[in-house]
Amino acid sequence: MNILVTGGAGFIGSNLCDFLIDAGHKVYNLDNFNDFYDPIIKRRNIEHHLHNPNYVLLEGDIRDEMFLDKVFAQHEFGMVIHLAAMAGVRPSIENPYLYETVNVLGTINLLEKCKAKGVRKFICASSSSVYGNNKKIPFAETDIVDFSISPYASTKKSCEVTSHVYHKLYGIDIVLLRFFTVYGPRQRPDLAIHKFTQMIDKGMPIPFYGDGGTKRDYTYIDDIIDGINKTINYLSNNENVYEIINLGESKTISLSQMVSTLEKHIGKNAIINKMENQPGDVYQTFADITKAKELIAYNPVTNFDTGIKKFISWYDSTQRD
Repeated sequence: MNILVTGGAGFIGSNLCDFLIDAGHKVYNLDNFNDFYDPIIKRRNIEHHLHNPNYVLLEGDIRDEMFLDKVFAQHEFGMVIHLAAMAGVRPSIENPYLYETVNVLGTINLLEKCKAKGVRKFICASSSSVYGNNKKIPFAETDIVDFSISPYASTKKSCEVTSHVYHKLYGIDIVLLRFFTVYGPRQRPDLAIHKFTQMIDKGMPIPFYGDGGTKRDYTYIDDIIDGINKTINYLSNNENVYEIINLGESKTISLSQMVSTLEKHIGKNAIINKMENQPGDVYQTFADITKAKELIAYNPVTNFDTGIKKFISWYDSTQRD
């Protein structure tokens, strides 16, 4: 199948493109290589595919309607997997307009092109951030998510609602995947596990927000890719689909546990710089994955200790000076 992957040079996107090509699909990676973090990193993520006839790089912006018109006119897609977005809770507070235009308008632009060209299968990345400080644990897809505490979260909720409109009005089959704190090889350098690893390795103090009790449902990249693949299969084999699905590990790790696990596998102690909790950060994320198990046979298998060991092995082989 011809699959358009937006944001295919990023962390999740490049790992997904690797998997899809190995599975025999032809992949079209649409990425604008923005400078949210060093674009050279993203180019390195994909350089091994650039001479592969089953890989096509499309450099452009999902906000650019004329560019998207050309993409959809020149190529035919059996499915769109939309991962491109401005990411991060704290940066969204600093620049909400950018997040709104990229994440919401960009998604509408893609849905409009799918509508016009008859592309009827669409997977879109959502986020656990839509749950905010949800008091019910673990978080289920049926929970009310009307109380975002960051612009980033609100844009992801907007994409879910907008996608439902395109499903109901135009018959596009859509699955929204709420990712829970994905980590592993190629993780963005601004995210805690990667950033803390580099700082501990170099003997720099790490920013330690709050008392260390905040918790995250860390999900290893291979489990996320497996979940996306199972979503592709489900979407390909079913009609009249609109679903929201959690993809998480369904276990929580505290900030203190995360740091101690990093120390163990790096072989160095962290220098702690205690700081106040940050606006927009939720206290806990915790995925109920009952629906994912029942609907797509999702089954995460990488525990946190094993995942960190694999991540540090990748870091040692590619990142250390």
